[in-house]
Amino acid sequence: MCLLLALSLLLGLSVPASSHFLLNLNVRVIHVEHTDEGADLYVRIPMPYLVAGLVGKSEEDGLPVPAPFTFNRMEQGRLVHLVDFDALQKDSNGLGNLVAEGFRLTFGDSDIPLSIQETRIRRVGTQPPFATLEEAKASIAIPSSQPDKSVELYVGDAVVDAKLRAASPSRLSAYQLSSSLDPGLPDQDQTANLILDYGPGGTKVFRSQGLMAEPVTVSRSTLAAIWTFVVEGIRHILEGPDHVLFVLCLVLGARTLSSLAWRVTGFTVGHSITLSAGFFGLVPQGAWFIPLVETSIAVSIVFAAALAVWPSAREDRSEWAVLLITGGIGLLHGLGFSFVLKNILQVTSPDIWQSLLAFNVGVEIGQLAIVLAVWPALWLLTREHARLASVARASIAFGCGSIAAYWTVTRLQDVVSAI
Repeated sequence: MCLLLALSLLLGLSVPASSHFLLNLNVRVIHVEHTDEGADLYVRIPMPYLVAGLVGKSEEDGLPVPAPFTFNRMEQGRLVHLVDFDALQKDSNGLGNLVAEGFRLTFGDSDIPLSIQETRIRRVGTQPPFATLEEAKASIAIPSSQPDKSVELYVGDAVVDAKLRAASPSRLSAYQLSSSLDPGLPDQDQTANLILDYGPGGTKVFRSQGLMAEPVTVSRSTLAAIWTFVVEGIRHILEGPDHVLFVLCLVLGARTLSSLAWRVTGFTVGHSITLSAGFFGLVPQGAWFIPLVETSIAVSIVFAAALAVWPSAREDRSEWAVLLITGGIGLLHGLGFSFVLKNILQVTSPDIWQSLLAFNVGVEIGQLAIVLAVWPALWLLTREHARLASVARASIAFGCGSIAAYWTVTRLQDVVSAI
């Protein structure tokens, strides 16, 4: 059954996703500054989130009616969407109004209306930093660059900075923030939302994944803020198939609980080191590096799957060697974690070490959850039916290795393209 599931996953992962709108950035940042009249919200959001769901259904000159502030064109047989700067000049806060309409702030039992104050549009890669409140204010203060008519801007290459005002008769304390934006884009459920609340007692940083259809409760509780990063660390492990498969192979290859503990410890130490190193940029910055790490992670799973059924590697006398091996592989997986976290936080973000530690704790909890789900079942099966347990280990390891081998081939193509 496990083997069939693994093969089903293999087939499922071979189906490519496609979209009319490119999404080059899936991080939304919201700074909330409290005032005597309520709060000011500084929002950075990729433009596709605002317009991708607004494409007209009828046809115009053989093309779909474009979304607001965009125009369509066919390029090499593919429909693309570009920013309409003429429309933006006629309605400078038009995109900002879409931001205000797309978010909802609730205080107590009342919705606090959001009104647009300023709007800026930026090209991805040239946008000013937005990690702190001061940077967000500075970005809003810089006018949108006057477009060069000879250089067009794809919607997927644009981000929008907006300043919203939430007028409230009393100071906001605990409140809820949600979003109704649903662009219908691939991987939108992986959207990283970072909410930074600036109130009495310092900055509280909250993390949420997805479209925020379910409200995020923002309070002055430090524990509540930390917990959002713990949850996302857990989610990153349990929803990351490469990490799940590797930890599963670690469990398969351990013959005793002590052996398992050493393997998991080596992996933990390794990825904790590179989680921090990769986050702070202490790694190569070339375009080839991330694809190379992702390919190496896939290879590590193939190796771990072989290790799980390789008899000599499961002998007690080899545990120190296995510890070093899993520690080394942990270094690779830590880099994978760091790339995800770096998309969420920047080095200048408030409470960076607190958030980094909380995320790492969540990763460890996620690993432990996998161990607790698999190890007892394997132990009981080995005790009652040793031969059947060996077949089960080999079948599951083969499934994991097959998936990872497929990933290795596809990711290696990305490395070659980047070089």
